[in-house]
Formats: sequence, C-alpha cells, structure tokens
Amino acid sequence: MKKFALAAAFAGAASTAFAGNMAEPVVEMAPVVVMEETAGSSSSAGLIIPLILIALVAAAMND
Repeated sequence: MKKFALAAAFAGAASTAFAGNMAEPVVEMAPVVVMEETAGSSSSAGLIIPLILIALVAAAMND
C-alpha cells in the first residue's frame, strides 16, 4: 500500500510539472484607439485670443 501511495504521489507531481505544451506563446495586439476630430464652431475661432491681445497692447500703448 505504501508503494501505491508513493507511486500516486510521484505521478501527481510529474503530471503538474509537465502541464502545458510547447506551442508558441500567444501575443495579443494592443487595442487601436481611433479619435475623430471634432468640427470647430468657426474657422476664425483660433484668432479671437490673439486679436484681443493685440487690442490690449494697442490700448496700453495709447495711454
């Protein structure tokens, strides 16, 4: 009975030691994030701040 228990222990240890196979590892690709550009409210939206700054500088120079 002792030999049977010892053989079962070795068989259990051997089966877990060799679990798996030699297949190539699976490499998952990172998800691709697609960003859409949002339409601006107008084409001159980027000019408002520089125009305000120029007006402030011109007003400061007139004083």
